[in-house]
Parts: sequence; structure tokens; C-alpha cells
Amino acid sequence: MTDEAQHVAAGRSLSDTVNPGLKDVLAERYDHLVPGFSDYVVGTAYGQIYNRPGLDLKTRQLATVAALAAIGGQTRPQLKVHVGASLKAGATRTEVTEVILQMSLYGGFPAMVNALNAAMEVFAEEDAV
Repeated sequence: MTDEAQHVAAGRSLSDTVNPGLKDVLAERYDHLVPGFSDYVVGTAYGQIYNRPGLDLKTRQLATVAALAAIGGQTRPQLKVHVGASLKAGATRTEVTEVILQMSLYGGFPAMVNALNAAMEVFAEEDAV
């Protein structure tokens, strides 16, 4: 198995833990435009970065939530995905919202409020299940 194939397999295994079916969704949506896109995203993000030693998955997911919250509103879809992934990785709602609140110092209050609204949507969707 090539390094790339190993990264994709490892990435798919990890991504299915926190975001089941991610590779398939990416493939269906983007691979016809950018062949291999789903392999690239899953293999790079989950196979090489999220799988690295040094931080546990929960911490990596919370760091991702923080970054997306600080960047602002254009990241709302990805923020919602990673809020859900953080919860699946063992983070509490309080940990998620505290990370978002902390980002008011770095991304500004509007970005923080928008991120809290996105998190609230994820929490509501989770409660509805």
C-alpha cells in the first residue's frame, strides 16, 4: 500500500469516528470537479494531521472549533461539522462554548456570537435525535 493510500485509510477510519461518511459525502459532492478531492482531504486532514501524536482527538477538534470561530461567519458549515465532531470526540457542550467564547478576544464579538449560534444549532439537532 502506498503512503497516500495508507493516509486515506487511516484518515477514513478516524473521520468515521467523529464524522461518519465524510469521505463519501466529499466524493459525491466534489470528486467530479476535482478528481481525488475526497482522498486528498481525508488523507491529509484526518490521515496526517488529526492522526499525529502529541494531542488527543478531542483537543484537536476543540482547536479546530477555535480556529473556525475566530475566522468568522464564512466558516459556519465547517464549524457546525467540527462542533459535532468535538462532541463525538468527548468534548462537552461547555468546553465547546468556552472555546468559542475565548475566541471573542481574537476573532471579535460578532464572530464569537455567530459561532455560538452555529453551536446552538448543532446542540438542538443533537437534542432532536
